[in-house]
Amino acid sequence: MATKDAGGALPSGFQRPLDRVLPKAAATKLARAFGMETLGDLVWHLPRRYAKRGEPTELASLVPGEHVTVVAKVRSVEKRDLQRDAKGRPRTLTSITITDGTSELELAFFNQAWRSGELHQGATALFSGTVGVYKGKRQLAHPDYELFDEAEGIDADEWAQQPVPIYPATSTLATTKIQALVAQGLDALGDVPDPVPDDVRRAHRLMPIAEALRMAHQPKVEQDAFRARHTLAWHEAFLLQTYLLATRDWFDTLPTAPRLPGPLLERFDRSLPWQLTDDQRATGDEIFADLASGTAMHRLVQGEVGSGKTVVATRAMLAVAESGGQSALLAPTEVLAVQHLRSITRALGPDLAAELQPTLLTGQMPASERKRALLRIAAGSAHIVVGTHALLSERTSFAELALVVIDEQHRFGVAQRESLRAKGVHPHTLVLTATPIPRTIAMTAFGDLDVSTIRSLPAGRSPIQTFVVDPGEQPKLFGRIWTRMREELDAGRQAFVVCPAIAPGKLEGIDTAAVDAGADADDDARPRPPVDDVQTTLERLRLRPELVGRRIAPLTGADTTEQKDAVMQAFRAREVDVIVATTVIEVGVDVPNATMMVVLSADRFGVSQLHQLRGRIGRGEHAGLCMLVSAADPFSPARERLDAVASTLDGFELAEVDLEQRGEGDVLGAAQSGGRSGLRVLRVARDVGIIEAAREAAREVLAADPTLVAHPALRLAVHSRLDPDARAALVTA
Repeated sequence: MATKDAGGALPSGFQRPLDRVLPKAAATKLARAFGMETLGDLVWHLPRRYAKRGEPTELASLVPGEHVTVVAKVRSVEKRDLQRDAKGRPRTLTSITITDGTSELELAFFNQAWRSGELHQGATALFSGTVGVYKGKRQLAHPDYELFDEAEGIDADEWAQQPVPIYPATSTLATTKIQALVAQGLDALGDVPDPVPDDVRRAHRLMPIAEALRMAHQPKVEQDAFRARHTLAWHEAFLLQTYLLATRDWFDTLPTAPRLPGPLLERFDRSLPWQLTDDQRATGDEIFADLASGTAMHRLVQGEVGSGKTVVATRAMLAVAESGGQSALLAPTEVLAVQHLRSITRALGPDLAAELQPTLLTGQMPASERKRALLRIAAGSAHIVVGTHALLSERTSFAELALVVIDEQHRFGVAQRESLRAKGVHPHTLVLTATPIPRTIAMTAFGDLDVSTIRSLPAGRSPIQTFVVDPGEQPKLFGRIWTRMREELDAGRQAFVVCPAIAPGKLEGIDTAAVDAGADADDDARPRPPVDDVQTTLERLRLRPELVGRRIAPLTGADTTEQKDAVMQAFRAREVDVIVATTVIEVGVDVPNATMMVVLSADRFGVSQLHQLRGRIGRGEHAGLCMLVSAADPFSPARERLDAVASTLDGFELAEVDLEQRGEGDVLGAAQSGGRSGLRVLRVARDVGIIEAAREAAREVLAADPTLVAHPALRLAVHSRLDPDARAALVTA
């Protein structure tokens, strides 16, 4: 397992345990607050912004409950004696009003009258604390602070403009304390070998890594911070691109049996009731060239919801089956696995299905069915296997696993994917995602994969209209939603109602990073209504006059496999009119007769989730209608997300919106996959030039020195760059 250094595992001082550099109590606090274990973790805990002593913070923007760090000037000081305590001891309250020149904030210190001597009228300081409210006024109780005293002999203007680092902090570790601990860490760091080769560093005018880190934490002028961050971003991009390209080179050395398409594929193509799109055919040609190459394929296929990725994967499976090989499709949920199996079996037709024996394997199958499935897989008679995590079990063995297909790849860690690949001899890997990936994300997270893109949709897909409705501001329009649903049901069609929660307080499948990203004061200050849930919504819909007598059924991740399957089967058979569901229907559900979707508390979902959910309707001959219900403030980032989804059906355009609003810290990292993002400085939406230059430099270094023996610091950094699940944290949802 690699070290957890946030900025990349480096030799020497970076790997020193933190408790050998700092006092044990301080190291323990940092570990609890930020998960820091090494000196590298500490020095890569970079300032999130810089303040200037001469520029007070806008106090009006502070949100109650938020831990803040602000620069402000003391406007007034008041000391009051309070009622004595139970033991007769005197009590005092020192109230200090600070200002940014426009707004004010109260500071409260109990039994600390001496504070008035330090925080006198006119003093400027850096204050840190959690914003509270007392008698309708915002205040900081017992905040940490650092006075800005102009040292003798220092130019006042220069002093006022010197950047003050503001760190990600907690209530127990103020930014001033972190600043002092980082300074200790930098002094203990010493010289460290730089993984970026000298010639690369000179060519791109970069600083040595140790110098860049010190300048990022202790800039003399604003330009120092910019220069340091440029070097650190370049450093991250170069390490990551070297890692990805080296990984790709390794894949290219793995020999595997060539797989050539033949009569099975020809029979399948002839039986299709539609023509393959140009994108589907082009992607298929790229895959077939990989399969025939004699080295292991490692390809990502990205495509819009409903663009036909399953058909592309099925054609690849047929090419593998032609020479007796087996394919395994790993799906994240049982609903999706069952849907895939039915879709593949239906597309194959009775004759091909009988020959290839598509087989389902999930952990919730009855023991007798699972045993029969395991026997077919081990014997090799099941040429196409579709399953969930049960495929990864030690009990699951293949006769000749030649192709691994990973659907919705962001749901699986690298270790899980590799455990399935290990059941074959260098099998080909095909990764599918219905979430379009911006080019910069593809370069950063998928630099070791070949990428195929399916943009066009099959003929016959109907348009979908999307609208945002605020039930408080537009009560009549909100009521019209249910009348409109009745009209769709009267016409013989069906609908979905989507909720963020199963029951009150039980959120399911919510992309919290997307929800929280970009949240501002308006989002938090405005009272939020309760989050809609399946249980309550189901009861209310059954009472609505427009839907009385309609067949309404719930579907959530908490249901058993049999319950989920029964509901979906009834829905396909038109025995259920409306499904009230969580995000369990986000992917894989294909019911052409479903034409309407209502997403309640829509601001609780991310852009990609909403686009995925919307893709469940309009899959047949009738147009789709999607209503996004939200009470989010019209000027909030949450409302911007909804308006963006309503404005376009282009998933690639929405992916760029998602990246711009959320930032790659969320799109790539920890919030989605439970790991830690490896990116602390690099911003893929902004730093495309750095990423491209770093990739080119990494390619040149590897071309001249494939095993990096001439670059020991780089070799060590690349080899221990990321542990398997941290690598998974570089994948978007």
